[in-house]
Amino acid sequence: MEKLESPITTITGIGSVTGAAILSEIGDISKFDSPRKLVAFAGLDATVTQSGEFEAAHNVMSKRGSPYLRKAIFQSALIASFKDPVLSVYYQKKKAEGKHHLTCVGAVARKMCNIIYAVLKSNQPYVPKA
Repeated sequence: MEKLESPITTITGIGSVTGAAILSEIGDISKFDSPRKLVAFAGLDATVTQSGEFEAAHNVMSKRGSPYLRKAIFQSALIASFKDPVLSVYYQKKKAEGKHHLTCVGAVARKMCNIIYAVLKSNQPYVPKA
């Protein structure tokens, strides 16, 4: 397999195979106006359940976007939660708040989606600020 020539592989947890899957699902990054739209496309955004004055305290991932993109980012987030200095701190912060392991990884996946957007938009390699 040829080496993937994209700055996306500089993100911790994303290799050439996962990077190719992410790039193929996203396509052209310019079709997304903001990182929030990419997060929604991946289905990593939270659903909000409310009616009148009632607002649910338990929100879940929407899972309304591409299941292949969501799986690739989630797998990468699993690795980055422990290997990347910035994302590991974020994971530990969520864990200290009493969140479940998979909820923390989901939060890291959402943050990772923002990093993917920034890296692809700027076409610059990812450099963690530790």
